[in-house]
Amino acid sequence: MSNDNDTLASIRQYYGHVLQSSSDLKTSACCSIDALPEHLKKLLSDLHPEVLARFYGCGSPLPPALMGQTVLDLGCGSGRDCYLLSKLVGANGKVIGVDMTPEQLAVATRHLDWHAERFGFANVQFLHGQIENLAALGIADNSIDVVVSNCVVNLSPDKSKVLAEIFRVLKPGGELYFSDVFADRRIPSALQQDPLLLGECLGGALYWEDFRRMMQALDCPDVRVVKQSHISLEDAEVAAKIGMVKFRSVTVRAFKMPLEDRCEDFGQVAYYLGTIPEHPHAFDLDDHHHFASHRPLLVCGNTADMLSGSRYAQHFQLLGDKSQHFGLFDCSSDPQTPTGSSGACC
Repeated sequence: MSNDNDTLASIRQYYGHVLQSSSDLKTSACCSIDALPEHLKKLLSDLHPEVLARFYGCGSPLPPALMGQTVLDLGCGSGRDCYLLSKLVGANGKVIGVDMTPEQLAVATRHLDWHAERFGFANVQFLHGQIENLAALGIADNSIDVVVSNCVVNLSPDKSKVLAEIFRVLKPGGELYFSDVFADRRIPSALQQDPLLLGECLGGALYWEDFRRMMQALDCPDVRVVKQSHISLEDAEVAAKIGMVKFRSVTVRAFKMPLEDRCEDFGQVAYYLGTIPEHPHAFDLDDHHHFASHRPLLVCGNTADMLSGSRYAQHFQLLGDKSQHFGLFDCSSDPQTPTGSSGACC
């Protein structure tokens, strides 16, 4: 517990006092504003300049089809993603931001009225607390449609608790969609406590296989990678300390629903209807499921369940059921071929 408290105190110090703007960061781990898709970039002009200046994220973990949804942003910081989400969920939706750093939350909360006046509605709430204990903040079981997080899970000293809390609060069929830093190995204990490496989102980076095992323990055996990019260690001090580790910024998608631990073939076919406004021509479920509008795509049972058992159901037509099994899904074939065993989720 002492180490956990030291870690949290170090992170508060780094994000509350050391960093004053994104230009103070020493690596590319937490600064990928260029990764924002065009439809989100257009919304940035409606956000307060101070909110934008104090943003330290690592991707754009804001999925589509959010109108009317209740979205929880873990580690919301200055509130940039919360205010983007405010526009995306609309007047009938709700956004909850949670952060443990008072200085960051002060930036977010002092611009609540400014954004409400600009948007024409108020649907954002900020809570001060730890993402490992959402129950203490009054966030109930099965109450959230979508959980997002932007380069924050790596900062937690107890990632298993964070993930468990996420799946507690998600509704059945709800989605976890987040970007974070992952490592190709387990980080040595001494480096996990280094204030600079912690603050730069490197010291606490999860080894991908450990993350996969944590998700399996939470009955989530099928986690999808949406996109990923290499993180360069250009700062000499950082590279000298941890240059032997390879880091990736990864955007992950997972659902709260019963899924199998392998891709099974039931001969099911999915059609994307082209009805998500920001994706009229195609929708990417992950980095190897590209659904061109109205084009049939063979999918495994898990993919079929993700599409039919989530809020994406209204945007897809699914043919087939699980009455006949054809063995493991062939992950080696061209997933765009609508005949034979094709598609991939492995």
